[in-house]
Amino acid sequence: MDGEKMTDVICIGAAVVDIPLRPVSKNIFDIESYPVDRIAMTIGGDAINEATIISRLGYKTALMSKVGEDAAGKFILDFCQKEGIDTEALNIDPKVDTSINVGLVTEDGERTFVTNRNGSLWKTDITDVDFSKFKGARLLTLASIFNCPLLDNKSLVQIFKKAKEENMIICADMIKPRFSEKLEDIGEALGYIDYFFPNYDEACLLSGEKDLDAVADSFLKYGVKHVIIKTGKEGCFIKTKEKSVKVPAISGIKAIDTIGAGDNFAAGFITALLDGKELINCAQFANAAASIAVQNPGATTGVLNKKQVEKVFEYYG
Repeated sequence: MDGEKMTDVICIGAAVVDIPLRPVSKNIFDIESYPVDRIAMTIGGDAINEATIISRLGYKTALMSKVGEDAAGKFILDFCQKEGIDTEALNIDPKVDTSINVGLVTEDGERTFVTNRNGSLWKTDITDVDFSKFKGARLLTLASIFNCPLLDNKSLVQIFKKAKEENMIICADMIKPRFSEKLEDIGEALGYIDYFFPNYDEACLLSGEKDLDAVADSFLKYGVKHVIIKTGKEGCFIKTKEKSVKVPAISGIKAIDTIGAGDNFAAGFITALLDGKELINCAQFANAAASIAVQNPGATTGVLNKKQVEKVFEYYG
């Protein structure tokens, strides 16, 4: 390709604008004028968060999502250009509004979002996936199952089949089901996933189990090759058909903002995987990336380069 570097990673999912408000408390509606430290537009959405961090960690990344032909959409495009993210397959649709999420963040870093049910995130579907970009790519990450409701099991199976035809590694994260979907509703799609990154609460809700082993087994039963359950301050839990292991988090971390922590974890894991690291080392590298992220406001202000994460990764010795 005339010396042009092939795409390493395809990120599919949400690209939105976040407006985080911090710190807020539950009595926000009891006060006529509520002061916060800062109100500003920031980049958000699982796919663009992952794409940003993976790109900063050294791999050429393409983003597949939908945005509107509006100020928020331009904000996203400008950000991608600055970060070196390939937007050739990013669909700019003049008929939709780019999704904007208002994030309410508490003093201890927990958050909730106010979202637009008619924004681009809710309109993203299989037509926003450019299969021609799959050729030569090494890995596909579906940033969050259930986040874009129109990317349902049937669509995911179609996407994952195409990825496997190109011998791509398939990774996926998830959010809590939006419409009370059950595990069996995405069972066929799960069978294509090589590395799955749910957090504990999401995995429990979907599986109906509480014990880590039982939760992981629920996904292994459907054919997931490696289940990596994010357990917050505890780190993560890995299970395959052959073994299981708990990987502790980086100690001594004071979280100020957990927005995008899971996306940074996934990006760190994917980077380590492409680097050729062993499974446990991939999880450790992912924990290192997440630990940097939660000490900074927003999803993409913490992790800036690979050396930064490698230095924290040395914690594991």
